Amino acid sequence: MTYRAPINDILLALNHGAGLGKAVAAGHYGDFDADITAAVLEEAGKFAGEVLAPLNRVGDEHGIKLADKQVTTAPGWPDAYRQWAAAGWNAVSGPEAFGGQGLPLAINAACTEIWSASNIAFGLCPLLTLSAIEALDAHGSEELKKIYLAKLVSGEWTGTMQLTEPNAGSDVGALRSRAERAPDGTYRLKGTKIFITYGDHDMTDNIVHFVLARLPDAPAGTRGISLFLVPKFLVNGDGSLGARNDIYASGVEHKLGMHASPTCTMTMGDAGGAIGYLIGEENKGMACMFTMMNQARLAVGLEGVGIADRAYQQALAFAQERKQGRAVGKKGDGLDPIIVHPDVKRMLMQMRSMTAAARSICYATAVALDVAARAGDAKVRADAAARGALLTPIAKAFSTDIGNKVTYLGVQVHGGMGFIEETGAAQHYRDARITTIYEGTNGIQSIDLVTRKLAANGGESVWALLEELSAIVKQVEASNDPAFGTTGAKLREALGSLERSSKWLLERMASAPNDALAGATPYLRLFGATLGGCMLAGEALAAKSHGEAEPGRYVAVARFFAENVSVQAGSLEKTVMDSADAVNGADAVLLG
Repeated sequence: MTYRAPINDILLALNHGAGLGKAVAAGHYGDFDADITAAVLEEAGKFAGEVLAPLNRVGDEHGIKLADKQVTTAPGWPDAYRQWAAAGWNAVSGPEAFGGQGLPLAINAACTEIWSASNIAFGLCPLLTLSAIEALDAHGSEELKKIYLAKLVSGEWTGTMQLTEPNAGSDVGALRSRAERAPDGTYRLKGTKIFITYGDHDMTDNIVHFVLARLPDAPAGTRGISLFLVPKFLVNGDGSLGARNDIYASGVEHKLGMHASPTCTMTMGDAGGAIGYLIGEENKGMACMFTMMNQARLAVGLEGVGIADRAYQQALAFAQERKQGRAVGKKGDGLDPIIVHPDVKRMLMQMRSMTAAARSICYATAVALDVAARAGDAKVRADAAARGALLTPIAKAFSTDIGNKVTYLGVQVHGGMGFIEETGAAQHYRDARITTIYEGTNGIQSIDLVTRKLAANGGESVWALLEELSAIVKQVEASNDPAFGTTGAKLREALGSLERSSKWLLERMASAPNDALAGATPYLRLFGATLGGCMLAGEALAAKSHGEAEPGRYVAVARFFAENVSVQAGSLEKTVMDSADAVNGADAVLLG
């Protein structure tokens, strides 16, 4: 199955749904030339379709191999990566001072979707490198930046993020990896990390690991964690590669999906300790790591968007080709393509509309983070930072949930052939599954949304967003366009559910926190269903007013989402508010 980047859909979501066009017009992006956006994305789509997409199945079938502490990737992958880096794709949003193009994060977000759609296992590698760049640029010493940053920005070297240990998954404070101070100012690291994505590979000649470890005199818990840069190969004074460092892949995981992405067990200290360099301050590693994690969480959300779009494209093509049954009321001989059947249409529209909603939410998150970093006015930056913080857990969790739902539907549209590996639908389903787990499970994202993001400033960021969404709904209602159907009414009801649930949770966080935590996951789903519906409606209005080609299709997508997904807000509100006793009183069933 080939892949074609949906450039028109991406541009509409980026410029209008996510607000990039408005932010550029307001001067928040300086002298950025918005006209290059389409050109960049067209080239990204071309590279993804011609080079990366054909390797998706190859990678799944061949997987990776570990021999003599060295991981070998699937045939064609090292060459594809070299082409990708040489074309400048790793440097799209990198700092210009170190060879990056300095383009907005929002542009790179759209590229990340394209890489994930064409070949999600391939796209995982640069995803983590970009997070490493963020952390090093924000917290590293000038000396470390001089040695490593340009190589990471260009993609000549890749980066990893090493948190998880056998005894410490999401509870990072329980990690046991140790770091000891050396007389020369470096550190010696010992320990084992697991589930390390692209912990070793053969696509570049060096890998820069960012490793969490604990010093001997460190405080307990997360307050005693430090972050270290640990290269696979040490770097000589002239920039050439030196000796092999004492960090190796000692195992690789055999996984449900993402077979072409090496998930490694990394061992440090078999030969005295891996040489590491402190990032930031001792015992302040979590602050540095969160710089990486927040970037990665948005990127994983975009993985959900990408894999969903790929599954939708394949299901749509199959439904147009596969003939079975007859359209209701049709006479004569012969079978019809299954796309004539209402239930197949329902599944395809569900796939398309959910993908579009997740796309817009992720792009809006990227625009908020851009404005927080680029705007000249301090108040504008602060408001944008709060908006980006609020949207990040929704972008990660809602979008990856959608990636799983859409790939599930993709298999269903294929019927029995979807269960057969040769169609490719099963691979999308398998590959999507991990996205709801890594970079903080979606349950953790929901807890973060309720306990930190909703509660920030008494809910001010939520109320400001609800006001903007309400303005969109007013425009839909004022349009009197019958093509919108009951979109305005359904979204108005959803906004009411979201507002009431938000106020209820704020009160419960203060008086009965376990009640609030019991409703965290349905609350995030309610938030996403409402936000996504309003954003799609806004895009549909923009498509009509800006003369987009076939604006009716965007209206139809917005209407379907509002009438089939946003309409669930009322039941989710009831779940948030009414199910706490059933959840917190379940011990007798679960532990009895």
